[in-house]
Amino acid sequence: MSVKVDLNQLADALEDFDSGYLLSVSPEGRVKVVSVEARLDDGRLVAATPGKGTAANIAVNSCVTVLFAPREFQGMSLIVDGRAELTDSDVWIVPEVAVLHRPAAHSPAPNAPGDCTNDCQPLGEH
Repeated sequence: MSVKVDLNQLADALEDFDSGYLLSVSPEGRVKVVSVEARLDDGRLVAATPGKGTAANIAVNSCVTVLFAPREFQGMSLIVDGRAELTDSDVWIVPEVAVLHRPAAHSPAPNAPGDCTNDCQPLGEH
C-alpha cells in the first residue's frame, strides 16, 4: 500500500537520514555513484560538487537519484529522484519524486494485498 505525501515533508524525512549517495548516468548508460552530504535549501537538495565524472554526467543528463540508506537494520531508505543543476561549487537537485522504501520482508507489518512486494511510502510527486 502506498501513501502519498507532499514533497513539503521532505525536510522532515531527511532528519532521519545521514549522508546519501548521488546516482548519475553517463552517455553510455553507466551509473556513477558518489557519497554526498545533502541538505535541503529552498526546496532543493544541495550538495558539494561531487567530482568531474558526476559533473560530466549531469551536464548531459540532469536526471539523478539520491539514495539515503537507513540508519537502523531493516529500516526504510529514502530515495529522491530529481533534476540536477551544477553551480560553481555545488550541485542543486530539484526533487520530483521521493519515496521511503524497504523490501516487504523487512516490514514489521503484514504485506498489503495485491502484487506489491515492497513496503513503499511516496513523499509526493509533480
